[in-house]
Amino acid sequence: MNIDVVTIFPEYLAPLRTALLGKAIDRGLLGITVHDLRGWTHDVHRSVDDAPYGGGPGMVMKPTVWGDALDAVCPDDALLVVPTPAGVPFTQQTAQRWAGEEHLVFACGRYEGIDQRVFHDAARRVRVEEVSIGDYVLIGGEVAVLVIVEAVARLLPGVLGNEQSHQEDSFSSDSAVGGLLEGPSYTRPVSWRGLDVPAVLLSGDHAKVAAWRREQSLRRTAERRPDLLP
Repeated sequence: MNIDVVTIFPEYLAPLRTALLGKAIDRGLLGITVHDLRGWTHDVHRSVDDAPYGGGPGMVMKPTVWGDALDAVCPDDALLVVPTPAGVPFTQQTAQRWAGEEHLVFACGRYEGIDQRVFHDAARRVRVEEVSIGDYVLIGGEVAVLVIVEAVARLLPGVLGNEQSHQEDSFSSDSAVGGLLEGPSYTRPVSWRGLDVPAVLLSGDHAKVAAWRREQSLRRTAERRPDLLP
């Protein structure tokens, strides 16, 4: 998979080259290129924003700059992803769908966002999806890109050391927990500060362990995310 990110703060995306993602890049499983939006500005001040039509606070990012940037960076077969509080929710199912894409391009907005015409124009030749990672507002799209890329990239074959890890994820409808939250996890030592690992996990009875994990998953989901229950 190839990923391009357009931003006015390229240094913000440095974490994309660390840990497992960095290893995936080194192994050729993932390609990530970060572009400085100011490279497509048209004035000596390298300005990327202007006052909004209709009044209101803040500034809006210019279509003239973004249009040229996406013309250069976004090929016709790519999926253009726009993180925005006004987007549809980004979910595990979205990540699974995007993991099948060959090329993702991310447009990181700032201020009051990007002139909407940029995406209407881009949609004439590429697929465009506007997504939100939660019901809150960030300063810019870079943090959302870090979240989304990690969620998608970990699903690519070979990125995780143990392929079963993402097969048992919370929210995955095809996982062992069936779209629910994962239950608690434990490791050595068996007893720590007066707290013991549940005996069933030490039993060696795989059927009982599976039943216990299912019960814990249902209980945690009911307590924390009842909206996920059938």
